[in-house]
Amino acid sequence: MKTLFPPYAHPSPELALDAETWIVRDLPGERRSLHQSLGRIDLDWGSRSLADVLADVDVWRADGVEGLFLDRAPAGSGGVGPVALTLRLAARRGLHRVVLNPGVPTHPLYRDLGVRICTFEGPWTAYQNWDGDGSRPGDGHIVHGVPVALLTAARRLMGRRKAGFGLATDAKPYVSAYAGGAGSEDS
Repeated sequence: MKTLFPPYAHPSPELALDAETWIVRDLPGERRSLHQSLGRIDLDWGSRSLADVLADVDVWRADGVEGLFLDRAPAGSGGVGPVALTLRLAARRGLHRVVLNPGVPTHPLYRDLGVRICTFEGPWTAYQNWDGDGSRPGDGHIVHGVPVALLTAARRLMGRRKAGFGLATDAKPYVSAYAGGAGSEDS
């Protein structure tokens, strides 16, 4: 399973980065490795203007990232068009590796976009009870707030649920923007 480090869960400096590791960065600039770096763009559940999103795409392209992490992406059918346009314009700028993170299962039309989709992002307590409905083998799962003693168990559960990429971490998001999504502390 490919490991994806969201901005709030940084890999240990001793970790040898390889082709199976992606690091999502919040800001352009200094980075630990040129390998497998994804620039985070907040879609604000589909409420950001296309001009603002494309300006972010251009900043990340100039930074030399290998791809994009479209965070807080819309999951409903109404967001498919703007997300598809963003993907097409990012590809024209040479950014073909994209991870879409609504943090919940999406409308089936998103599957036609040909990108990786993170269908769970939330706390360990919610992940344990999540039934996986709407998720497919290979989708991403980001599980935060896992007690250190249960990290191995969380990774095994991700494997049994056939996650293709993601992370089980004891870290927690540092912004409240993740609250209210599937599996959030409030749901």
